[in-house]
Amino acid sequence: MITWFGYLTIAVSIIQALVCAFQGLRKREPNDYTMGATLLVALLLVVQIVISIIAPFAGNPPTGDLLEFWMYLIVALALPIGAGFWALVDRTRFANLVLAVVGLAVAVMTYRMLVIWG
Repeated sequence: MITWFGYLTIAVSIIQALVCAFQGLRKREPNDYTMGATLLVALLLVVQIVISIIAPFAGNPPTGDLLEFWMYLIVALALPIGAGFWALVDRTRFANLVLAVVGLAVAVMTYRMLVIWG
């Protein structure tokens, strides 16, 4: 896992959470900004999967439990995808608040992945 990319993912996740929370508190339904920010978080996690597959072959093996790391990564990817589909179905302001919570959860899980990796 590349440290700077992990921190980039954390920063984008927090910004996504703030944008979604702001829109939810304004009683707005999910829009292109909130859904796009959530998609960006999911894309960063897909890139993280590719990095995590290549990193051990490039001399950057994990120091912690590999199974725990991969479970965090898979669940972290499933959260924005699932919440994004839910926000498309449930077009209320509460969907934005759920997207905000997912963004915070991904940030925490990414930090935990950084700790596990080493």
